[in-house]
Amino acid sequence: MEPKIERFDAIIVGGGLGGLVAGSKLAKEGKRVLLIEQHSTVGGCATTFRRKDYTIEVGLHEMDGLDEEDMKRQLFEELDVFGSLEFIRIPQFYRFVNKDLDFVMPGSAHEAREKLTRAFPDEVSGIDKFFSLLAGMRREGHKVPQQRWKQRLLYPLFPILYPNLAKGSRHTIGDFLEHSFHDERLKLLLAANFGYYGDDPFDLSLPFYAMAQGSFFAGGGHYIKGGSQNLSDHFARFIGNHDGTVLTSHEVTRIHAENGRVTGVSFFDKRSGTEHNPYSRTVIANAAIPVVLNELLPVDAVPVKYATMVAALKRSTSFLSIYLGFKVPPKELGNDAYSTFIYENVACLHDLKGRAHMSLTERPFVFVDYSQIESGLAPADKSVGFVGTVDSLSDWQTLSPEEYQNKKKEAAQLLLGRLEKLIPGISDAVDYCEVGTPKTIVRYTKNPHGSIYGFAQTMDQAGLKRIAAKSSLDGLYFASAWTFPGGGFSGAMIGGYLAALQALKDGL
Repeated sequence: MEPKIERFDAIIVGGGLGGLVAGSKLAKEGKRVLLIEQHSTVGGCATTFRRKDYTIEVGLHEMDGLDEEDMKRQLFEELDVFGSLEFIRIPQFYRFVNKDLDFVMPGSAHEAREKLTRAFPDEVSGIDKFFSLLAGMRREGHKVPQQRWKQRLLYPLFPILYPNLAKGSRHTIGDFLEHSFHDERLKLLLAANFGYYGDDPFDLSLPFYAMAQGSFFAGGGHYIKGGSQNLSDHFARFIGNHDGTVLTSHEVTRIHAENGRVTGVSFFDKRSGTEHNPYSRTVIANAAIPVVLNELLPVDAVPVKYATMVAALKRSTSFLSIYLGFKVPPKELGNDAYSTFIYENVACLHDLKGRAHMSLTERPFVFVDYSQIESGLAPADKSVGFVGTVDSLSDWQTLSPEEYQNKKKEAAQLLLGRLEKLIPGISDAVDYCEVGTPKTIVRYTKNPHGSIYGFAQTMDQAGLKRIAAKSSLDGLYFASAWTFPGGGFSGAMIGGYLAALQALKDGL
């Protein structure tokens, strides 16, 4: 007697935000969903973990937008996010510090424009142009149709319908700042947080930067009280409450395909070793696209032209993360900023080329102080924090175990030493310290090279040029930072929602 093969309307490979949102949307539409996650908890980079008295936030520092024009609002309302979670407004956008400037960027476009105009009166024209461009690109970006065939039809009219996007698509954020401003301090100030999008301002797509940055200025920054794990857990519960199934500590080893269409997956229970082979004609991969094509699919399932195109795409930067627990909250030591970008050894925008390989004595970094808000991550008399900077796997992967541990300790000492100069006493306030490297990202997410934003948001790989949710194989869709619109919490969630919509449109 042959074993019974379980059937699902859709199987989601991976439980990061893209997969969770895709699964939630499909489950809400009455589809029988199975979501499979290899880690012991769902969320991917949207997770937390416990150390001593501290809940440590893995990835979320600020979530952009949530204003009426934010694309996330629709999916949050539809999937009951606002009814389940509390969002805390960050009091300001960020603080920027270098040897010539200490400036706190307000969290709204109007206030930021006014403050920048007072600080840089000779740059008023460029400042007005900067904020107009951000607002215009964000507004137009929401109007561009998601269907590729509609985009192709509108292509001749693109400069007329979307003038800001059309103009900006030919530039990087580095090019734009260089041509719009004279003051090097102002260029660095406006690009202070670009590490959240890439590692080289002269390689980063202006429209992608503008839409993400414009969302912060339009709706502000927000933190999920209690940590981003609450968001991930909400989506997992939502799937379960709509008759879906979420499995953790289960790993997909193969996506099956026959005659040009997916037919299901094979996965095993990492605790018991039991293997399963459920059937489905729809698979949504919330995993790195290179991993899906090179490791999960049969060799002959993907057209050579498609595989070659994907292999040639540039991958994004990785990150070095230092997670901190404080026995004395930094705000009691005089720190009054939530996010501080420290550029004390950088003189101009061009110094940031190759930033991921700069010495840690020179490389810009960010300090996030969760004690500035009611984060819910630590007892009232303690707090948590984060120090991080863009990084490269190549600087870590050839080290011996002993060299690796020593380099992590050295990295923490160097960056905390630099932070000590800005916030005296902070080193002594540290009660817990743990370092995550690009190798850590590879281990937990399986992203090649530890790429945290999927494919890099270059001019040739951003926006309408980014890989679509629908793959070259019938029934296979992508929902992650590796597809449209791209990296970050917002990009992953929107990508997951669009993947689900595409699958439904195709007849799921």
